[in-house]
Amino acid sequence: MTRRRGDDLGGSIVPGRRAATELLRAGRRPVRSVSLARGAAAADEVAELANARGIRIRWRDADQLREESGVDVAQGVVVQAAPLPPVPLAELLDDAGAFLVALDGVTDPRNVGAVLRTALAAGATGAILPRRRAALLTPAATKAAAGAVEHLPIALVSGVAAALEQAARVGVWTVGLDAAGEALVSELTIADRPLVLVLGAEDAGLARLVRARCDVVARIPMTGPVESLNVAAAAAVACFEVARQRRG
Repeated sequence: MTRRRGDDLGGSIVPGRRAATELLRAGRRPVRSVSLARGAAAADEVAELANARGIRIRWRDADQLREESGVDVAQGVVVQAAPLPPVPLAELLDDAGAFLVALDGVTDPRNVGAVLRTALAAGATGAILPRRRAALLTPAATKAAAGAVEHLPIALVSGVAAALEQAARVGVWTVGLDAAGEALVSELTIADRPLVLVLGAEDAGLARLVRARCDVVARIPMTGPVESLNVAAAAAVACFEVARQRRG
């Protein structure tokens, strides 16, 4: 498996039918090979896309594909490609309509992928991931993202707190999501402005310094005995609520 350098996001191993199909359709990065399981439901569609781009196809049995993919269920498809290049944070912040999603210490790659997929679907213009103490684009993350990483610009930063400080300097507001937030995410007054929505770690939530750098800390109203949501579920609620408010 390709070793990830400190200056890239990963994403060179892309398992799963939808993720692989979007990678091939987007054509944003070089593809080294496409591995397909014999008889897989997705094989014909992916093979057609690979052949159209002149990409070598390798036919594998189930055990070979599982080993190559790095996930338990690859849906019969694994693509090996160049790593995804990060986008400079300043470029994302320079967008007058910026709606960015930042992940602060999210360590489950499936959650990272699910949040990126949700962010793109909700109209986010980019995402922010920290280099350390967090999951990046592992095979599990690219599979869960289902092709979103091919279309959503992602900045790789040394730390989320410093990224929020940089955002503040150029007039971009920040909203942290936390169960103890003082505001309701459904009643934000700054949702229509350039904005970074910050989501915290699965167990610990927002780091202390990150929380302090947020202009607003908001919560999702909860009823019943369950006190919190998984970070991917919380991201879905918050992203689409921000999107609704931005539409006016």
